[in-house]
Amino acid sequence: MSDSQDQTAFDSNDLQFDDFELEDFDADVPAAATTATATRNLDFFKNIPVTVTLEVASKEIALGDLMTAGEGSIIELDKLNGEPLDVKVNGSLMGHAEVVVVNDKYGLRLIDVVESALTSMGQ
Repeated sequence: MSDSQDQTAFDSNDLQFDDFELEDFDADVPAAATTATATRNLDFFKNIPVTVTLEVASKEIALGDLMTAGEGSIIELDKLNGEPLDVKVNGSLMGHAEVVVVNDKYGLRLIDVVESALTSMGQ
C-alpha cells in the first residue's frame, strides 16, 4: 500500500487563528483612500455605453389581430395625447420626458427621473 493512504484526514483544530486580529483588518486603510478608490471605480463605469429609448406607448394585442392589420389599420395605444413619454435605459425605466426638436433633430427633455440605483450611483 502507498504512504498516501496512511495519512490522516485534515483536522480543522490544527489551525490557529488566535494570532490574527481580523476586526482591525481595514483599520489601517485611510478613509481618503477608500473614497478615491470608489470615485475612480465610478469613473470607469461612466464610459460604458447604454441605449436610451423614448417609448411613446404600447399595447398588448393578440397575434391574430396583428396578422389581420394592414396598411391604414389603426392600433390604439395605451397612452393619452400629451402624457409624458417613458425614457428607458437598456430597457429599464429611467424617467419621463417630452419630445423637443434641437437643430432639426428630435431630442427629449426630462420631466422626472425615477428613484433607482442609477440615480443614486452618481451621488
